[in-house]
Amino acid sequence: MKKYKVENIRTIAVMGHLGSGKTSFMESVLYVTGAKEKKGSVEEKNTTSDYLQEEQNRLTSLSMSLIPVEYKGYKFNFLDTPGSEEFVNEEHQALTVVKGAVLVLDGTKGIDIGTERVLTELSERNIPTVVFINKMDKQNIKFEELIDQIRQIIGYQAVPFLWPIGEADAFKGYVDLVDMKTRLFDGEKVVESEVSDELRAEVEEHREKIVESVAETSEELLEKHFAGETLTQEEIYGGLRQGVLDGELKPVVLGSAVKDIGIVAILDIIAKFMPAPNDLKPMAGKDPESDKEVIRETKDSEPFSAYVFKTTVDPFIGTVNLVKVFSGTLKTGQEVMVTNTKKVVKIGSLFTTRGKEQIEVDELVAGDIGAVTKIDSIYTGCTLADPKKPIVFNGPAFRTPTIYVAIHPKNKQDEDKLSSVLQRLNVEDPSFEVIRNAETAQLLLGGQGMSHIQYILDKMKNMFKVEVDTMDQKIVYRETIKRKTESEGRHKKQSGGSGQFGVVKMIFEPMDPNEKEFEFEERIHGGSVPKNYFPAVEKGLIETFRKGPLAGFPVIGVRAILTDGSYHAVDSNEISFKLAASLAFRNAIEQAKPTILEPIMAVEITVKDDYVGDVMGDVNKRRGRVLGMDPISGGRQMIQAEMPEAEIVKYNIDLKGMTQGSGSFSRKFVRYDEVPDQLISKIVEEHKQD
Repeated sequence: MKKYKVENIRTIAVMGHLGSGKTSFMESVLYVTGAKEKKGSVEEKNTTSDYLQEEQNRLTSLSMSLIPVEYKGYKFNFLDTPGSEEFVNEEHQALTVVKGAVLVLDGTKGIDIGTERVLTELSERNIPTVVFINKMDKQNIKFEELIDQIRQIIGYQAVPFLWPIGEADAFKGYVDLVDMKTRLFDGEKVVESEVSDELRAEVEEHREKIVESVAETSEELLEKHFAGETLTQEEIYGGLRQGVLDGELKPVVLGSAVKDIGIVAILDIIAKFMPAPNDLKPMAGKDPESDKEVIRETKDSEPFSAYVFKTTVDPFIGTVNLVKVFSGTLKTGQEVMVTNTKKVVKIGSLFTTRGKEQIEVDELVAGDIGAVTKIDSIYTGCTLADPKKPIVFNGPAFRTPTIYVAIHPKNKQDEDKLSSVLQRLNVEDPSFEVIRNAETAQLLLGGQGMSHIQYILDKMKNMFKVEVDTMDQKIVYRETIKRKTESEGRHKKQSGGSGQFGVVKMIFEPMDPNEKEFEFEERIHGGSVPKNYFPAVEKGLIETFRKGPLAGFPVIGVRAILTDGSYHAVDSNEISFKLAASLAFRNAIEQAKPTILEPIMAVEITVKDDYVGDVMGDVNKRRGRVLGMDPISGGRQMIQAEMPEAEIVKYNIDLKGMTQGSGSFSRKFVRYDEVPDQLISKIVEEHKQD
């Protein structure tokens, strides 16, 4: 693949809901541009972008893939992203390095939940976007209704650049409203021709809207348009490009990826109207030493800087890192600094990837994307820079997991291997979390949903031959006391020779478990218990509190006060007072009213206005409470609530069901609260069974 100047490079995210046809779109692009002689299909499991075994098994994209193509003197770096919201972190990583996007929309389904989410996000980020209405040859297509639905989300920024000729079975092709050409499908290929007089009369009104949009991009063009003068084709092209760059225009195109209809139009729009890497704002980062802002313009002459936006792990090749060069150039053998760790590494071979295919390159220029391999110091989210001119770029924050499952290797010999495998996969996908909970003896795997978790488990099995069983997560409860009480602990043991003797009198009182788990103090007067035994009393209580009296959960929120006791000059020792303290607490339990505490999670739930009532009602059913609600863009609300963790173990699944797949949430631990009395016996019984 030859070297391209920065102005002839385009980096485009391909986005859309599950089943919209993104992978088929990429196959059509590869075929139309000559990068592939024969198109693959999702059903036949031979597409370029869905090359992972897990993707082929599920017939859907699960990981971002780079697909570079060459077209009319341009290089297009397409980033094909998964359609499921559970893999939204892949999407966010792609959006850190692109200058534009193609949103693929299934015309038969209209504006579904995933399409609305992506369209809203692209609009909020002000990323220049082409909306591709796919599957125009299928039934139930109503093009003008789709345009209206798109405009309900992003307003009149949505401007049709193409107009269909026929719909469903009668769909033949389209009129290009920009250059006023007809492109018809003859059964094998798309044929270009002049617009007939009949069609011209039909589409003239739609073309006029494009001209009006162009005129609004400058006062000079607006005056010319109002004066009744005809805008030249160059003025139309220039105005359209400016409108797209400014975010004022989002071209809407149409076609069929399977029949290659509309693909050339999209490629031409990307080349003519979408931004090059040096368009729009330069990249802003920070000096790692001074923390001051540093600006890097996308020029070869600037100091080298780049961002690693995707890491893949291969058990044979090692790590492969996709890199976006923001400034300067990157060559084989060049020394660069990983500025997040200040480690200097040497770049080995440089290449670009097209799915799993590796294409060697000599150099990556400013604005281009490529890959480096076999450098363990490089990872997703890190910055590479000239060691003499370091800079750090901040990537997107990864969403925290919303669901956890416990995993255990099926084969005992894989126990030691499991942790290292998960660690390697976590380098590739930092959005999942692994927690080893010593209290419940569970290894927990957290992800964005069950599809996300299953994908990780499938990769473990297929790539590293490690299989696991899954179980529900156990909730980490705590125990405490509710009433102040006094008690005595007496330990005496005599079996010939030196014995054991220790007596303590203590007060146990409740305290806020979220401020302090345990507090020990002594109020001894007169030396009834020597000072050198105070640590033994405290240690005895700490060891006892590891396993509470009700169900064996750790005890927290207790203040223990040593008030009196007695000792023996010969038989007393540390072990005697440790055991005496333990007995004192056990003797106090009955009067101290022990209870169980449960973890409470702060939850932020994002839902459409239509579902707010249902979700808030469900929060109450889950023993939660709503703290507030804030309106956000796209007709959505952010609900702040608190709920017991036990009630949201599978909330991700339930929320999707309640909101027709549109709801999402995040969670974090905030405190422990007392469990209602009626639930305590059930928790105790379940724990005893475990």
